[in-house]
Amino acid sequence: MFENLTERLSDSLRKVTGQAKLTEDNIKETLREVRMALLEADVALPVVKQFIDQVKQKAVGQEVMRSLSPGQEFIKIVNGELVEVMGAQSEGLDLSAQPPAVVLMAGLQGAGKTTSVAKLARFLKEREKKKVMVVSADVYRPAAIKQLETLAGEVDALFFPSSADQKPVDIANAALAEARLKFCDVLIVDTAGRLAIDQDMMAEIAQLHAAIDPVETLFVVDSMTGQDAANTAKAFNDALPLSGVVLTKTDGDARGGAALSVRTITGKPIKFLGVGEKTDALEPFHPDRVASRILGMGDVLSLIEEAERKLDKSKADKLTRKIKKGKKFDLEDFRDQLLQMKNMGGVAGLLDKLPGMGQMAQAAQQQVNDKSLGQMEAIICSMTPNERRYPDSINNSRKRRIASGSGTQIQDINRLLKQHKQMQKMMKKFSQKGGMANMMRGMKGMMPPGGGGPFGRM
Repeated sequence: MFENLTERLSDSLRKVTGQAKLTEDNIKETLREVRMALLEADVALPVVKQFIDQVKQKAVGQEVMRSLSPGQEFIKIVNGELVEVMGAQSEGLDLSAQPPAVVLMAGLQGAGKTTSVAKLARFLKEREKKKVMVVSADVYRPAAIKQLETLAGEVDALFFPSSADQKPVDIANAALAEARLKFCDVLIVDTAGRLAIDQDMMAEIAQLHAAIDPVETLFVVDSMTGQDAANTAKAFNDALPLSGVVLTKTDGDARGGAALSVRTITGKPIKFLGVGEKTDALEPFHPDRVASRILGMGDVLSLIEEAERKLDKSKADKLTRKIKKGKKFDLEDFRDQLLQMKNMGGVAGLLDKLPGMGQMAQAAQQQVNDKSLGQMEAIICSMTPNERRYPDSINNSRKRRIASGSGTQIQDINRLLKQHKQMQKMMKKFSQKGGMANMMRGMKGMMPPGGGGPFGRM
């Protein structure tokens, strides 16, 4: 998300660097380009106007701090205003109620509501250590109940069965009674969506809300609908006391206008972002971190949190001990590293969160992308255990066999073996005295041509 906006803003903000002082004249052109960038990102017009006015008011006449250039001071102002527009601080779910705390999910058909129910159930189970039950009160869409049952099995959440001949209020009340009996901490209720907002839908969901009195009423909306997402959320909020918004499909939205419009138009916070199709692809929404990503400054905190959750610490410790004992980094270890990178969201997911990588993400991905990671994994899987442990034993006839088995070319095998050699040297440097500095120099050598990035600066 935000690729287009990040690119446009980076180009615009460069123009104020080198100025001795921020004045109305020298930021006028930059503000005009920032306005165009926001409009092209499909941010709602009132939000753009308010944003530009606030930035202008704070920037004009600002004396530049000794340690900062005027350009950095201006970026700091833009960053602060982006955070303010998106909600100043992160707001999680408020589940401080007599268990089970009920979470009601509302939204239009096709927004990803049922999938979001499963993602939220997994999030609460894994990160909040809650016992979660899910139920579908969608009696209109064929297979909606079956879909939720399948997803509940995937995320290991309790599922309360329902059928299309029942009334939504009866389903929710029965599920609530069952959740109490099973001592569940949270009950998530999936509701029916429509293709457009209509009176029948609003009356039904208002009746359901009154019957179960949820502690959280979340509106699920497709971010790819742009500022329409914010307008739809406002219409729901007028009929229903929403407590927050879940923005879905943000991985497919290069503009990001919805994220910047929803808070201002609805007055309700964005609580979660759907960042992919898998059930673990749900992130809490942090306005400050998202603002950093928009301005190409990365999101290291989220990267660290993700690494703590997804990386296999035992494998990392085992590899460290192995290298320290003087043993070589072999192709089995290399494959483990590739799998760890895939778990972290692949190359795109990592580059998006690294500071300074925004501008070079495309160049880097031409060199190493998620498709090439899969190809490298296939090549290693086509080798014998002995070849993985002793890569130097791979001669031309073995290369032909491996290429045939993995559906690749001999030059692909050669490229992988070369990359493995580079990694091997890097690991050796890391295990020696002054390891981290040596490792950074090694990584700089592996970066694409012309790519400075954070490693270049180190």
